[in-house]
Amino acid sequence: MSVLTYLGPVPSVPAMSRLELSFACWDYDRMRAVQDGRVRPDGIDLNFQSLPVEETFYRQLRHHEFDLTEMSISSYLLTLNDPEPPFVAIPVFPSRFFRHQSIYVNARSGISTPGDLVGKRVGTPEYQMSAGVWIRGILADEHGVPVDAVEYLTGGIERPGRTEKLPLDLPPNISVTPIGPQQTLSQMLEDGEIDAVYSASQPSCFGRSPDVRHLFGDFKAAEQEYFGRTGIFPIMHTIAIRREVYERNRWIARALYKAFDASLQIAYADLRYRNANKVMLPWLQEHVAETVATLGEGWWDYGLERNRAALETIARYSFEQGLAKRRWAPEEIMLPEASDSFVL
Repeated sequence: MSVLTYLGPVPSVPAMSRLELSFACWDYDRMRAVQDGRVRPDGIDLNFQSLPVEETFYRQLRHHEFDLTEMSISSYLLTLNDPEPPFVAIPVFPSRFFRHQSIYVNARSGISTPGDLVGKRVGTPEYQMSAGVWIRGILADEHGVPVDAVEYLTGGIERPGRTEKLPLDLPPNISVTPIGPQQTLSQMLEDGEIDAVYSASQPSCFGRSPDVRHLFGDFKAAEQEYFGRTGIFPIMHTIAIRREVYERNRWIARALYKAFDASLQIAYADLRYRNANKVMLPWLQEHVAETVATLGEGWWDYGLERNRAALETIARYSFEQGLAKRRWAPEEIMLPEASDSFVL
């Protein structure tokens, strides 16, 4: 039997195409395995750009520059007011923060308890920012400080000229006024021109001026007590995808969620690695043990159901504070299919 041998050119096999997406996010431990390529989303190549959060938010909300980004949860909720919202979100939360520690007061204003804030002038970088929404909501729910019982002044903490990233349409009972073009909230707090500041960043006058202090002196105890009663670890940021990118490739919601969750699991493991400290905290083991004892295992977990209470709360706060035009359900805020999985 003769054997026929093919001597012609070997046909090329096309490489499997992968979707290329740009992704802007800060350099977090829970995102690092995606950033350095140890975890790759199914069928996707990410052009990861590590940018400070304020730059990411500004560029995406103003110019829609990236395919997906880290985004303020409050800003994202505000975009849902649009007739055709420009973004969708998956239940991945790069930033969480207890915010009792983010209220700074000038002792000369006579503020010793949360109730003393009523009738006061309070600075906040932007009325719509997530930190401020959580602070105002917690003060209203827990401490009898109605949102409209305070006069808000907005502007830069350290540099003049900060404005709201998104236009606001607030009810008349809520007073929000920009500060002067040369003023900063930190200096105004130190000088007593305002009585308090609600801010994600710590104003530089804290530690410099003996009059500026935390409203909650033992904020850690206040935050732990708050979690013990509510079960809420406040969500600050989510992952938002440009709607047209998602609509063309609906499968990416699940692919991205799986990758971000895998990266989170690596970060959890790194915190528990005992042969050497991967972060520069000498008593990290005790800190992790205390966190688990207080917040439970999986304290940063993603997903819709695991975070339903926090999502319902921030949605309610946004509506009550005149930002969201209606009270969104968690399924309307986050893509349910992202964290929905098959069961064997």
